[in-house]
Amino acid sequence: MTHEPAISSRWRFILKQFSRRLWVRASAIGAIGVLAAVLATVAERFVPFEIPGSIKADSVDTILNIIASSMLAVTTFSLSAMTSAYASATSNVTPRATTLLVEDRMTQNVLSTFVGSFLYGIVGIVVLQTGAYGDKGRVILFVVTIGVIALIVFQLLRWIDHLTKLGRVGETTGRIEEAAARAIDARRQNPYLGGKPLAPGSHTTFADMIPVEAGAIGYVRHIDMQALSSLAESIDGEIHLLVNPGAFVYRDTKIAYLDAPKAEPHEDMEPEDVTRQSVTIGNERSFDQDPRFGLVVLSETAQRALSPAVNDPGTAIDVIGRATRLLSQWSEPAEDQEPQFPRVFVPALAADDLFEDAFMTIARDGAAQVEVQLRLQKSLAALIRRGSEDFRAAARRQAALALSRAEKALPIAADVQRLRDDLKD
Repeated sequence: MTHEPAISSRWRFILKQFSRRLWVRASAIGAIGVLAAVLATVAERFVPFEIPGSIKADSVDTILNIIASSMLAVTTFSLSAMTSAYASATSNVTPRATTLLVEDRMTQNVLSTFVGSFLYGIVGIVVLQTGAYGDKGRVILFVVTIGVIALIVFQLLRWIDHLTKLGRVGETTGRIEEAAARAIDARRQNPYLGGKPLAPGSHTTFADMIPVEAGAIGYVRHIDMQALSSLAESIDGEIHLLVNPGAFVYRDTKIAYLDAPKAEPHEDMEPEDVTRQSVTIGNERSFDQDPRFGLVVLSETAQRALSPAVNDPGTAIDVIGRATRLLSQWSEPAEDQEPQFPRVFVPALAADDLFEDAFMTIARDGAAQVEVQLRLQKSLAALIRRGSEDFRAAARRQAALALSRAEKALPIAADVQRLRDDLKD
């Protein structure tokens, strides 16, 4: 059985990342603006009836000049405001959060509308000066221009409201939580990315299998499970992955083992190369397949808030609440589903790792602040009552570590006693 192209899902991931770039959306809407201005020159040929009234070229030219000049100024101002918001998020939240701001659809749509309107105005002026518009064409251009003005006003009102929140700590941490919640829910529904669980300690059975090394240094950003499953079917074997999205690998890191009775080249590619190509490695982690990354970025936000330069325990307490919601979501059992890729085995996400990502740095950097420790212990106590035994055990271990740090760091015995008394309640 031949397998499907090994990069199908991988290309979908690449295209998804590509579509999130600001210039892509701006170019697309700008092209629509240019097309609208040009099509008005030929649209009159397809209007079978006479349009009542007439529009002078000077009238339309004046309106287009206003649109072009004002949109250039508004776009420049908006880019400055956007850059300031990114700088604010970098300094007050964490540099890892700026990715979510850059990919913000509202910002991209508004700026793209401004750029598209500017290009529409410029092209409309140029074509109008050539005399390419007839009487019907000028009327059509005028109607389209009124529609463009209405769209600009609508987007401006949205942009004004959006600017009041863009880059603020609360808004940015909310975006991080939303991104993490999506990744956690997707992984909870498919705990092994649609494959089967890799049994703990199964590394001893890999002696007769074909190892696959990463071949690059960086973070695992995406795993193309469809391509791996197709490969496993073509070689009539199994693929045992050793890494999850978010893992940092080196060139000689073993990322998988192939149990391949028929390990023959396919389309001039060895099975090891197909496997390696199906694991996308990059310089930065991605929120999409990596639930732990969202928890890490939230924890970094709290860590920065607890630094002496910022000294904002309120943000740290807010982050604890958000992390508690995310881990509570992870603890909820999902419906049992048949593996979509039964020939691919994937390691489980360890509960200890999730709790460490969420709370370790907060417990360390907030050890001397009793208000942070109280909220942390209450949250962990709530999580101890949820989920599987492994989940509850991880919560207990993290609570014990946090208490040990607090007992050594709290400045007075009364705070230590208050924390202990609170744990008894």
